[in-house]
Amino acid sequence: MKQRKFKIGAAVTTCYFSCQFSYLKKLVPIEHTVLLTDQHVYKAHASLFKGWNTIVLKAGESYKIQPTVDAVIEQLTKLKADRQTWLIGVGGGVITDLAGYIGAIYMRGIKVGFVPTTLLAMVDAALGGKNGIDHGTYKNLVGTIRQPAFLLYDTKFLKTLPEKEWKNGFAEIIKHAVCFKPNLFRALEKNNLSYYQKNKRAIESLIEKNAWIKLSTVQQDETEQGIRSILNFGHTLGHAIEMVYEVSHGEAISLGMVAAATLSSKLNGFMDATRLQLLLAQYGLPTVASYDLTKLMRVMEMDKKKTGKKVRYILLEKIGKARPQLLPFSTLEKLLKPQS
Repeated sequence: MKQRKFKIGAAVTTCYFSCQFSYLKKLVPIEHTVLLTDQHVYKAHASLFKGWNTIVLKAGESYKIQPTVDAVIEQLTKLKADRQTWLIGVGGGVITDLAGYIGAIYMRGIKVGFVPTTLLAMVDAALGGKNGIDHGTYKNLVGTIRQPAFLLYDTKFLKTLPEKEWKNGFAEIIKHAVCFKPNLFRALEKNNLSYYQKNKRAIESLIEKNAWIKLSTVQQDETEQGIRSILNFGHTLGHAIEMVYEVSHGEAISLGMVAAATLSSKLNGFMDATRLQLLLAQYGLPTVASYDLTKLMRVMEMDKKKTGKKVRYILLEKIGKARPQLLPFSTLEKLLKPQS
């Protein structure tokens, strides 16, 4: 096990890498802890939850909404959860988002920890303190920024992860590489999904590296006033695709990154849009899709990163260097429109 602390604002988040779920008993008192998970994780790992107070939710993004929050709060009151209670999210990004958000508002804040069980949650979704729920077609419109006390990483959970969820995780790993780390981008080009699925040491190292990229960025800019916004590369259009067409997060972000790379070519002279597309395809992610841009523009016009009639869009200058640019929605629509 490798322990690493990150001070973010006034909080400290400890990451326990290459750890085992059983170590959770040393981090929190069982009698004052509630685990929050979903049906998929509970069914695949039922024995791990024995002896713990556990709330099991239906799985999927469609349940990351206020009625689910209300239902969990109702169950917490029945369990007599108080300000000494820990709420631990054991699951993917939906569960860690819900646990973080509920932990922030229940009794004005109780202690929260995460056990991410998907690759996407391990490298991105569970990190950085953003906790949100969806409202209608708007993703994460309601939420908080509040850091978890710890994350416990047990890669055994990845053994039951469907292939599609592996690909979801690699969308965010590729995003980190193209925005911040040219060396990581080149390393990913030399390998493939199968290599990381079969090589425990390689995937643990990759997870730790990506957690460091995300958390060191958040350390510099917890509330997303500057460098943290770069983590939104591919997400403006990607989130709109995800919500309108109900595709997976990784698939949507992959398409969003392709579009952002194309914009970067047109506006910044970015030379490696094709190279990025090839890497995404190498890890089984989509690079081409047809969609109704008018519908997507309506969603993007409610994006949290907007300023009046403009949106802060993340564009690339080269592999390893990205920056935000304020683009009018009218310009964005014109540039994203498929060429006839």
